[in-house]
Amino acid sequence: MESKIRILNAEKKERSIQIEWSDGNTSDYNFLWLRDNCPSEIHPTARERTFNLLTVSESIHPKSFTISEDNSLSIKWSEGDHSSNYSYEWLRKNCYTLKNSVPYKTPYQLWDHSIQNNIEKIQIECDEIMSSDEGVTKYLEQLHYYGISLVQNAPTSKKSAEDVLKKISHFRETFFETPFEVINIPNPNNSAYTALGLRNHLDLPYFEIPPGYQFLHCLVNKADGGESVALDGFKVASFMQKEFPEYFKILTETHVKFCNRDYTQNTTRIHYSPLITLTKDNDFNIIRFSVAYMSIMDCTPDKMDLFYKAYRKFAELLHDKRFTINFRLKAGDIFSFNNLRVLHGRTEFDPNSGERHLQGYYIDRDEIIGRLNFLKKVES
Repeated sequence: MESKIRILNAEKKERSIQIEWSDGNTSDYNFLWLRDNCPSEIHPTARERTFNLLTVSESIHPKSFTISEDNSLSIKWSEGDHSSNYSYEWLRKNCYTLKNSVPYKTPYQLWDHSIQNNIEKIQIECDEIMSSDEGVTKYLEQLHYYGISLVQNAPTSKKSAEDVLKKISHFRETFFETPFEVINIPNPNNSAYTALGLRNHLDLPYFEIPPGYQFLHCLVNKADGGESVALDGFKVASFMQKEFPEYFKILTETHVKFCNRDYTQNTTRIHYSPLITLTKDNDFNIIRFSVAYMSIMDCTPDKMDLFYKAYRKFAELLHDKRFTINFRLKAGDIFSFNNLRVLHGRTEFDPNSGERHLQGYYIDRDEIIGRLNFLKKVES
């Protein structure tokens, strides 16, 4: 913020203090909001609010207030014999009046099949990640903005991806353990552990909060077939919203039942969620899609026909070549992607033609964004 922006005037209203700024903007600050956010009541090391809102009444108000020589707002409160001081920089930075007047802008770079011609946008060398925070930042930016990154030339020994991924954060543990072994095995408890082709999907949709990001580290890939497939679910949802608004609406409003009955677990996992969920800003949040784990649909009869029309169209688009990219993982690649946005799949492979072994890891989305915020010095 430019230092020339100053407080010109402050006026007490019925439930707020209104500030007039030197650049012509006006901000309103609610009394309870000001008291709740007094800068003096933040723990110095824990960085947590120590003030208890329940120790004051709803009618608390400034007994008096002044604009100090340093252009800060000083308030003596009507309760608790407490005074607060707010710098003009703090007030301007945290002004919810101005924040809510700025149109929301998505951070996401949506993509389709055409990114295959500019694949370097989502590629990074492993050495770049390991050698500097700038490399880690680049990796995280690809993951957050594009939802996908293809790490190249990582080590190929078992569990060697751990050193790379710990540059981000700790792993999200699931009943598949860490790392999980993506190989062809007898009596599999998941179709990923076969040589079959996999339809484009989200992992673990039957969890209330599925793992945010997935990392598939290729140790060896000598089998015929087994090409990886990925697509931007947010791009497909955006297309649905524009071209099939009625379908989009029912997919955001109708809860679908997902279920897991893994025979190795003494657990039946059931979760309901729309296939497309949105954030408070009506941006895309989660694309929850998996034919394998979608249970028997049980919405109301008046919605069933329209839902299935929309669901079928969505499934069709999620496998449309206009949106998908295809690539063959080679030893040392780490296929990294937002599991809540980028759907992934695989073509069938011949297990008798050569070994194919991937090791998989999960990290929650909060950890990706939190680490990126820290490296880019984003203030809370």
